[in-house]
Amino acid sequence: MAKSSPEPEKLRVGVVGGGFIGKTVGAGFMRDRRSTVVAIADVSEAALQEAGEELYVGHGSQYEDYETMLDEEDLDAVLVGTPHAFHYEQVTAALDRDLHVLCDKPLTTDREQARELVERSESGDEVLMVGYQRHLNPAFVQARERWANGDRTPTFVTAEITQNWIDRFEDTWRANPDLSGGGNLYDTGSHLLDAVLWTTGLTPTAVRADMEFADEERRVDVEALLNVEFAEGARASVSVFSDAPCVREHIHTWDDEGAIYLEGRQWEPRQLTKIEEDSTDVVPYIRRDHGDTKAETFVDCVRQGKTPPATARDAFAVTALTEAAYESARSGERVSVDLDV
Repeated sequence: MAKSSPEPEKLRVGVVGGGFIGKTVGAGFMRDRRSTVVAIADVSEAALQEAGEELYVGHGSQYEDYETMLDEEDLDAVLVGTPHAFHYEQVTAALDRDLHVLCDKPLTTDREQARELVERSESGDEVLMVGYQRHLNPAFVQARERWANGDRTPTFVTAEITQNWIDRFEDTWRANPDLSGGGNLYDTGSHLLDAVLWTTGLTPTAVRADMEFADEERRVDVEALLNVEFAEGARASVSVFSDAPCVREHIHTWDDEGAIYLEGRQWEPRQLTKIEEDSTDVVPYIRRDHGDTKAETFVDCVRQGKTPPATARDAFAVTALTEAAYESARSGERVSVDLDV
C-alpha cells in the first residue's frame, strides 16, 4: 500500500494589532486546520493579554514591538490589524522578511505608498491580500459577474452608507486623523468605495467632493458627498453619512438593460435584486452560508500561489480615490484620480 503524503506544516501566523481585527481574523486562522497563530504584537499590554487569551498565545510570544516579533519568531505570514496610518510600515517590514501578509483595509492612507506596494506585490513571490470582505461576499461576487465579461457596461451608480460613526468612535483612534488618515470615508466608507469599484470594474478618473467636517483642521468628515467620473463614461454619486442613528447601505448600479441593487441594514448580509428592463424585480437565490473567510482564503492563496481576491492594486484605487476626494473637498475643485503604476 502506497504511503500517504504527509500533511503540510501549518502556516505560522504572527498578529500585529490585538484589537478587533487581530482577534476575529486571528480566530479564523486558529479554526483553519492548515494555520495557527503563534505570536502577537501590540503596544497595549491589556490588548496583548486579551488577544493572547483568545488566540492561545503565551506570554513568551507576546510582544510590545512588532519588529521584535518579526525577528524573533519563526513566521510564515503576518496579519496586520492596526490603525490605518501604520499599515504601510508594518506591511513593508513583513515583506522585507519574505513573509506573506493579510492587511486590514485600507492598505495605506497615502497614494504613493499604495502605489509602491502594488509594484512590490506584483513583482514578488509573497501574497499580499487586503481585508475588503465584500470580495468574498456571495451577493457582491454575483453582482460583479454581470459586468465582468464586458458584455454590459455600468452607466450610473448611486451608493450610500449611514452609520452612527461620530458618536461611536469620537474618542477612539478612528476619529484621530493622524492614526486613521481622515474620517469615516477612510473607515466604513472605504468598504463602500471598494464595493463600487470592484463590483463594476469601473476606472475612476476624477472626483468632485463636498464634506462637512467635525474638526477645525477639516480632516475628519462627518458627511461626505462624492461625484465620481469614470473612464468608461459612467458617473457615480457616493454618500457617507456618519451622524445617523443606525446603519443602512445601498449600491444601485444601472446599465442599458436594467440594474443591480445591493442593499442591507446594520452588518447583516446584503440582498441582491436584479431590476429588469420592464421594471420587474428578481431576487436570485444566494447561499448566505457559502463563501470562505478571510483567513481561509488567505491560506488558500499562500498554499496554491493564487492571486488574492482583494489585491494591492484594488486597494490602491480606493486610496487614490479617497485622497482625491479629501483634496477636492478642501479645495472646492474637481480633482483628477491618478491610477498610474
